[in-house]
Amino acid sequence: VHLVESGGGLVQAGGSLRLSCVASGRTVSSYTMGWFRQAPGKEREFVAAINWGNRNTRYADSVKGRFTISRDNAKNTVYLQMNSLIPEDTAIYSCAARMGPWSIDPVLYGYWGQGTQVTVSS
Repeated sequence: VHLVESGGGLVQAGGSLRLSCVASGRTVSSYTMGWFRQAPGKEREFVAAINWGNRNTRYADSVKGRFTISRDNAKNTVYLQMNSLIPEDTAIYSCAARMGPWSIDPVLYGYWGQGTQVTVSS
């Protein structure tokens, strides 16, 4: 599975961004898709995940109510809508794929995109 993210950028606090992750190479109907982020000097952390088949979603507590993960089967694309952004959301955001149920552990995801930078100014 090949993953390509887009949609990052610079935004003021309180603003919104929508990240996209296009998947290609193999059927993704059995994969869980996740978004992770890594800020400078910090470990990679789980943000959100969606099961491609049944659309079940999971969120980190830090983004619940502000971020929404969704997917478009026809476009093989997963989205992360980010609203009410705060400076603490600044990080490189990466999408990832794995066979099986969602997990917050990035080690369990076998496929990764290159990442896209999100910077939130105060």
